[in-house]
Amino acid sequence: MSDSSPAVPVLDVWCELQCPDCRTALDDLRALRARYGDRLEVRLRHFPLDKHRHAFAAAQAAEEAFAQGQGWPYVEAVLGRVEELDRAGEAFLVEAARELGLDAEEFDTALIDGRHILIVDADQAEGKAIGVTGTPTYVIGGERLDGGKSQEGLRERVEEIADRLLAGERA
Repeated sequence: MSDSSPAVPVLDVWCELQCPDCRTALDDLRALRARYGDRLEVRLRHFPLDKHRHAFAAAQAAEEAFAQGQGWPYVEAVLGRVEELDRAGEAFLVEAARELGLDAEEFDTALIDGRHILIVDADQAEGKAIGVTGTPTYVIGGERLDGGKSQEGLRERVEEIADRLLAGERA
């Protein structure tokens, strides 16, 4: 027997954890997650930029945090302290995990053994394929919204699309 309930809309957030613009977008993401709860799946997608030397490691660390069940709190902790990541690099990533009560030794090992590299590489390749050029970029209902230049009105646009999708209309 098939389930006739509509699928939950997905908001892909192409983000980079060393990006000040992504830090600014945190308030919008918190508001969206609070407004929609489990009626909207918000997925972190990695798009490390070449100009930030710790971004690739930070993306791998975020994947380890998701593996340990604390992905979003970790993402928020790292984005909230971009300057520390700029200064301390991977040591900061491990310390941020420790502060959240995560297995910091496992973070350190994950950064060395590269167990999450394929996820990060796949996200980045998919982002490039759909035209992502900067962060944050949102994709919902087949529409790409670029927040790298301006985030003005983006949350409202995401809400419009999410509301339409939740009402069962086609994008």
